[in-house]
Amino acid sequence: MFDWLDELIQLLVENVFNLDVTSHLGASVHFFIYDVIKIILLLGIMIFLISYIRSFFPPERTKKILERFSGAKGNLMASLLGIVTPFCSCSSVPIFIGFVEAGIPLGVTFSFLITSPIVNEAAFAILLASFGWKIAVAYVITGVIVGVVGGILIGKLKMENQVEDYVYRIKAGEVEIKQLSHKERIQFALQNVRDIIKRIWIFLIIGIGIGAVIHGLNEDGEVVRLLVQYAGKDNPIGVFIGVILGIPLYSNALGTIPIAEALIIKGVGIGTALAFMMAVTALSLPEMILLRKVIKPKLISAFVIITGIAIILVGYLFNSITHLLT
Repeated sequence: MFDWLDELIQLLVENVFNLDVTSHLGASVHFFIYDVIKIILLLGIMIFLISYIRSFFPPERTKKILERFSGAKGNLMASLLGIVTPFCSCSSVPIFIGFVEAGIPLGVTFSFLITSPIVNEAAFAILLASFGWKIAVAYVITGVIVGVVGGILIGKLKMENQVEDYVYRIKAGEVEIKQLSHKERIQFALQNVRDIIKRIWIFLIIGIGIGAVIHGLNEDGEVVRLLVQYAGKDNPIGVFIGVILGIPLYSNALGTIPIAEALIIKGVGIGTALAFMMAVTALSLPEMILLRKVIKPKLISAFVIITGIAIILVGYLFNSITHLLT
């Protein structure tokens, strides 16, 4: 898709920077410039398209839609809505309170909370640019599956008593859902493109920069050797290690994907890298701290264990079908 850009950047690196693209430095510079341009192009397009769709689903409408579904259908709908209404961990508490207040089952609420941070337009755009449409689509599908399965299992545990009492006492008033015109939706999408890129560009640059350094290292580099040794394709517990390392971190998927791309090139399994990304976005320590304001430790533990196991299984699945995705 971006062969023209790859060749253009190669000419730039060789003729303007006077670097050999086969050298460590040349390869790193080429990787950095190429990925920055490629990802920002796709990112802008995807944010605009998804933001336009998202303009039809403000939080109030999302609640009203979910109120009409129950059982596994509710979990599936919650995960699907989580794709087009992605919220960061800082939104987890008000969203949780709003859903519980609306009478949405606990399991359905968690399906939304799991899928929403994992699957978003920015992550999809970068995956599409870095790994191709097969892996990008598979990532979205498995993100939904993790949300549905995790929510169903949490619902089966009947842990409503693990929600802080004050949450059930909150009664929010009805909020009028504003109807937007086509022009307003376009303006909303364009504003979202500016806001998101402005908010995440530094994470993007840092992530691509780290990925470029890793990409420029040779196969015998000590950093790469250690990463491949402990999370490489030949390590049967590589996915598990990736998830465990991801949980304590707080990072944006935008910053982790370029790093994952460079590591995959050096031998880390696709499933391991994607499982790491899912763990960082869905199970970050800051999100757990925020959720503690509304749910008790027992429910948080169940959430982390169930979601973590689901992500690990997805990682092993990706590793086992890599040949079908590349």
